[in-house]
Amino acid sequence: MLTVGRYTFANALALAPMAGVTDRVFRDICREKGAGMVVGEMLSAKMTLKGSKKAKTQLRIASHDEPEPRIIQLLGNDPDEMAQAAQYNVQQGAQIIDINMGCPAKKVCKKAAGSSLLKDEHLVSEILQAVVQAVDVPVILKTRLGWSEEHKNIIRISQIAQEVGIQLLTVHGRTREQRFNGVARYELLAEVKRQLDIPLLVNGDIDSPEKARDVLALTQADGLMIGRPAQGNPWIFKEIEHFLATGKHLDRPCLEEQKHTMLTHLVGLHALYGEFSGTKIARKHIGWYFEHLPFSAASLQRFFSLTTPEQQLDFIHTVFDHLPDDMTTPAPTAQTGSISMTPAIAPFVSA
Repeated sequence: MLTVGRYTFANALALAPMAGVTDRVFRDICREKGAGMVVGEMLSAKMTLKGSKKAKTQLRIASHDEPEPRIIQLLGNDPDEMAQAAQYNVQQGAQIIDINMGCPAKKVCKKAAGSSLLKDEHLVSEILQAVVQAVDVPVILKTRLGWSEEHKNIIRISQIAQEVGIQLLTVHGRTREQRFNGVARYELLAEVKRQLDIPLLVNGDIDSPEKARDVLALTQADGLMIGRPAQGNPWIFKEIEHFLATGKHLDRPCLEEQKHTMLTHLVGLHALYGEFSGTKIARKHIGWYFEHLPFSAASLQRFFSLTTPEQQLDFIHTVFDHLPDDMTTPAPTAQTGSISMTPAIAPFVSA
């Protein structure tokens, strides 16, 4: 169990906020598949304060019909703006505010936000303190080991966070300089955990039940946050939870469940974004699902060429209907990729 403020989560496995990925539809699916905590896509503090009418911005603001607790993530570099944006989002329905000090994107760091803030510990303290004092809901923080290999200051950042009232800390095991390259490193996070009283979640490269077990054993963290490995594989949460509890692997979902999940995802995207945008956005999500299924690259390209919701839904029905009833799919590995086709499927999907 994981507790933040008055909220207790079903488990200590969290879906990481990912821009353009963790919309309401994907959050709902991951919650159903075992994620105890889900965090919405990051919102610019500036856009929030301007009362942005952009559709994407409006869709990222907390919705009162979403299951509690509703967590939104704010991005910015000005303490007053961040505080006001936090107040606004709480008024809109946010129940936990997550502060982004981990995004490595160039366009974010050029604006001195995200992980670039790690170069200025005083500003980190000012922002965190301003937000904590501005709202009466829990404030949490997501960050990285530091700006670069020579500037790994997560020990000090975690101390600052706890001192000003942050109620949960999530750390991605890379520096900003690494972005998503190389491998996540966890050794330093064991020291972070030893000097913290607040919960610590570890993030980065947790792509299997065994990896989850090993990271928890090494760091003694309170939980794990999973990002990219959940793309196209929302079942990873249940698989990890089951393995940690029993030491045994949970069977991969049957093809019928995988088909149902993909169709649910498609219908949700079409409804959330509208037919035109929803059809385009669906392509990347279905592409991720296909990485874990026995379909060829040619089959995926055929899906990418479809232009209406009806065509996309019909396609998923058709490709699954051509799979043998007794076929099972292997669990994804750390290096996921398209699974080789069986001869029974090749004539159809390669057409």
